[in-house]
This record gives sequence, structure tokens and C-alpha cells, in this order.
Amino acid sequence: MDHSEILAQVRRRNPNEPEFIQAAEEVIASVLPVLAKNPEFAKLKLLERMLEPERLISFRVTWMDDAGNVQVNRGYRVQMNSAIGPYKGGLRFHPSVTPSILKFLAFEQIFKNALTGIPMGGGKGGADFDPKGKSDNEVMRFCHAFMGELARHINHRLDVPAGDIGVGGREIGFLFGAYKKIKNEFTGVLTGKGLGWGGSLIRTEATGYGLIYFAENMLQEKKDSIKGKVCLVSGSGNVAQYAIEKIIQLGGKAVTASDSSGFIYDEAGFNTEKLAFLEDLKNNRRGRIKEYADKYKCSYKDLDPKADQNPLWNIKADCAFPCATQNEVNGKDAGNLVKNGVKLLGEGANMPTTIEGINILLDNGVNYAPGKASNAGGVATSGLEMTQNYMGTSWTREEVDSRLISIMKNIHDVSLAAAKEYGKPGNYMIGANIAGFLKVARAMQAQGVI
Repeated sequence: MDHSEILAQVRRRNPNEPEFIQAAEEVIASVLPVLAKNPEFAKLKLLERMLEPERLISFRVTWMDDAGNVQVNRGYRVQMNSAIGPYKGGLRFHPSVTPSILKFLAFEQIFKNALTGIPMGGGKGGADFDPKGKSDNEVMRFCHAFMGELARHINHRLDVPAGDIGVGGREIGFLFGAYKKIKNEFTGVLTGKGLGWGGSLIRTEATGYGLIYFAENMLQEKKDSIKGKVCLVSGSGNVAQYAIEKIIQLGGKAVTASDSSGFIYDEAGFNTEKLAFLEDLKNNRRGRIKEYADKYKCSYKDLDPKADQNPLWNIKADCAFPCATQNEVNGKDAGNLVKNGVKLLGEGANMPTTIEGINILLDNGVNYAPGKASNAGGVATSGLEMTQNYMGTSWTREEVDSRLISIMKNIHDVSLAAAKEYGKPGNYMIGANIAGFLKVARAMQAQGVI
């Protein structure tokens, strides 16, 4: 079956799932040379099997709000592939959650997890519940109801969820408490736990730190560094905050941040004081990014979700780090980035760049890092948390950070080597897809047709 036939089958089987089809299309195109070189993979239909979830669980979540009204949400868990380890991937609580979004995230997670070198399969889950504007008690009641069903399908050696959009430390705490009560055992079934009860140091920072470590490896490959580079960052949550922190530490200058309302452009750049204000604004007060602009007298613009381009990506800079959500950099945005001198784009979010945008970046010689490689630091450190839980120990901050630096360097090197081997030197997207695919494909081949 050739590229077009596999893609046609994906489209036929997954109608009205554009995000999943987009993720599938990118990987299918990348791994065709691998299938040509390894005809046994094609014969065993390994790619087709990876494109089909091993299990897709959908369930009702019923809970009561503070006013005494019964609320009904829909919960999911997509267990995509377990060839190299237990399913691993976050839980997302957001009104936009659909099977398509979770399947694309779970599919991406297969390759991302394989690249870390830690034995983890791919999974993802969540609910169409919005924690914004809810009281702590409402969030707790929802989490307990959600885990009441999810607990049937997860286990520390079967499926280990983590946080994602809308699921932070508060939600992980409520979810873990419910699981512990239901199962009557204390196991590392969730990652992102508090430090006093099985969590790992650096886990909160890991995705943002890992993104910048990966970018630094890319720059060092060209005898350059992030020092002195002007950097555009989107988002203002966990990933964006710690990416900005690491940019500052390495001598770069982050000049933007955003939320769903708009974005700020601070030409002077973030420093530790400004970053501390942003962290308090978003993590504690849950305020809007405009308050940053009001305090530091910098530029602020509203974002129009219906606009055909995002003005954040139309600012002169050296590096861009989309850390907000999927498809936030389209073809026009990519053209603006090229026009404004951006030479590197590293994805902090999952699939934030459209296929058209990726092609424009690559055609114009921009160093492009796909999320499955550059944002793998979060799940890598989740894997380290799992390891610590298995061992019943905890490592120091320095130990975990050192392992994270090593993992990101290895992902960089493996991706670069695979790209070179298959005739696409310097193409990190193709290299990451091939390296991840090969690891999972070989495991599936060894385990037979199951």
C-alpha cells in the first residue's frame, strides 16, 4: 500500500477528525523511505497498526456544581500503542477536547516517547470539562467523578497519565487522591505529583527547559548558541514560562508571551522580575496577559481567533517558540517569520505548526524542530518520575536536570542521524519521525501480529 492509499484509508476510517489526519499525514510522508528499505514492515502493516488505537475509551462523567446542579461531561482515554512500554500521555481538560484531538496527541506521543529512550508507549486522555471559572470544590468533584471511571483502565504498569492543558498540580492531586481511595494502594499511577508524595524535581520545568536545551543543541550544531538571540514565545502557561526562564539563563532575550485574549511585546525582553510577575499572574491570580502590559508599559494586542494570521509571529526576531496550542502557526505566519529573519523554530506545544507552515519554514532554510522531539522533555521527566516511583526513591534537582540535558541531546543526535541516513540531512522532522517509528516498529515486529 503506497502513501496515498494509506492516507485515504486513514481519512475513510476517521471522518471529521482533521487533527488526527494532519498528524498522520506528516508521519506517513516521513516514513515511506523506511517502508521501502524494510519491506517486511509494509507486509506486517506496522504503520497501519500504529494508526489504529489499541483501545479508545469514552465515558460519561456526572458531577454536581456548587449551586447543586447536576453537570454531565464526556471523558476519554486513548491507549494508542504499548509496544515498548505502558501507555504514557497527559490528560487534557478543555471544552475543545474531542476524539480527533486526543488521537492526534496519542499518535504523536508514540514517537515522542520512543525518542526519549525510556520504555513508554503512547496514550492521551481528557474531558470536555473547563476548569476555568470553577471553584476548587467543583474541580475536585469533577476530578473524583472522572477518576471513578478512569481508574478501571489505568495502572502504574499499564497506563500512566499526566497533566496537560487544564490539568495542573491541583487536578493531579485530586485525581491521585481518588485513585488511591478506589484502589486502596499508593502507586505511581500519575506523574506530575507533588514533591512530598511521589513527584519529581524538575518535572514542572521540564518541557520548557527541554525545548530550549534542544534548540541550543541545534544551534551548537551550526557553531552558534542562543546567547544574544531575540526569541518569540507564545503562550504563558507552564511550557512558555520555563522556556522564557531558560532563555534568560542562557543569555537570550524573550520578548513576547500570550494567552487566549492577546499577546504582549516587550522589546526590552523578560528578566527574572518580569517573569516572576507573569508566573504569579498566571499561576496564582489566573489573570489576563494584558495586566503585564499595563504594569511594564509595553505593547499589547488582542488576538482575533478568526484572523488568517497571528501578529505575534510578525515581529523581527532570531528564534520562535510556539508554546500555546495546535495549529497556531499557519502558512502566512511562517512567511512572516521568514520575512522577519527567524532562523530557528522549536515547537513547545503539540503540532503548533500547520503542514503548509512547516513546508514554508523548511523551504526557506529555517531550522525546524518538531514537537515530538523538542517538547519531549516533559514526558521524559515523567518517565524519570516513574522510574523513581518504581525504585521508591527520589533524585536531586541536579540529577534530574542532568538526565534531562542528556536525554534532549540524545533525541537531537538520534533525529539528526536518522535524517542523514535516509537522505534528508538536517531535517529534524523527518529524522524524529523515522527514529521514533523504527524503535516502535522493531518492537511490534518482534512481538508478532497482535
